[in-house]
Amino acid sequence: MSTRPCAFITGGAGFIGFHAARHFLDKRWNVVVLDNLARSGVGVNLNELKSHSNLTFVRGDVRKPKDIAKALSCVKGRADLVIHLAAQVAVTDSVINPRHDLEVNLLGTFNLLEAVRNFSKTKRPRLFIFTSTNKVYGNLASVPTIPDATRYKLSNANEAIAETQQLDFHSPYGCSKGAADQYVKDYCSIYGIPTVVLRNSCIYGSHQYGIEDQGWVAHFGIRAYLNRPINIYGDGKQVRDILYVEDLIRLMDILYKNPKVCRGKVYNVGGGKHQALSLLELAGILESRLKKKISLRFSAWRPGDQKIYVSDIGQLKNDFGWHPKVSIETGLDRMLSWIETHLDRIEKISLGKKPAVSGNG
Repeated sequence: MSTRPCAFITGGAGFIGFHAARHFLDKRWNVVVLDNLARSGVGVNLNELKSHSNLTFVRGDVRKPKDIAKALSCVKGRADLVIHLAAQVAVTDSVINPRHDLEVNLLGTFNLLEAVRNFSKTKRPRLFIFTSTNKVYGNLASVPTIPDATRYKLSNANEAIAETQQLDFHSPYGCSKGAADQYVKDYCSIYGIPTVVLRNSCIYGSHQYGIEDQGWVAHFGIRAYLNRPINIYGDGKQVRDILYVEDLIRLMDILYKNPKVCRGKVYNVGGGKHQALSLLELAGILESRLKKKISLRFSAWRPGDQKIYVSDIGQLKNDFGWHPKVSIETGLDRMLSWIETHLDRIEKISLGKKPAVSGNG
């Protein structure tokens, strides 16, 4: 039996999944990845991971308990860490096909939780990490905002959204992720599974083949490089805090090392108030960096769109001393360098007709 620790990652060929898998592979862990390879670009990510001999890949779908069981059977000993990333990731696609959204995000999560619950206690993971979303807070219509030339601002003393913010699911996507979020939390209190929920804001970085409805920071960069117009839902003054993916993976490592502290908890995860910008401001930064004019097109607001969302990351700082280390400037430079280096590949993938809906994020 292998003495190496093992990570089991659903959606492990996707954007965040790739970085999580590579991180633990580089630490000489055994890593088992379950992914259905439905999303554009994930096959390329998987090929990069396959250079590691300690990777086991299983092609399958979290909607199918047999696929989860098959992947878990590849784990030698126990899965010390489970990272559940597999998801349908687009709000607009959830509106078009809410059943698919529900089956992937809620039923898929339930299937994985049940598989872990049925483990003997000695084989249960040290930690089960679930990546949720800021969309569980709805459109934050009750949070007053005021617009200025390039962004919305909060009109009261609050500078960010804390975990105590009332849940308010808007859109099928918000409902499916929010329900899964609560199931993961409940399986800790009812069944003793050591879970933690991360309500992510906007994560960005390399190996992200962004689309206009998901991965917008990368999408803006890709469209700018390709001299393609960028479609914006709303007026572009929407503000989000953004977090470079390496900071998120570093957080996952910290959580794994401190399961007693994070067990059963929910954390808002993002760049926080010091790494927040609007869509218009990002477009301006890209124009300055790339020295070119970017064409913007505006469409109607989407269901549940937030005028402003900035993560209050104070709980993470209090519990672990965690805070983002990669600045917006450094993170964008790294992402743009990756886009420039792989532009031919990215153009073929990002401008293809493959749907944004994916069983495994």
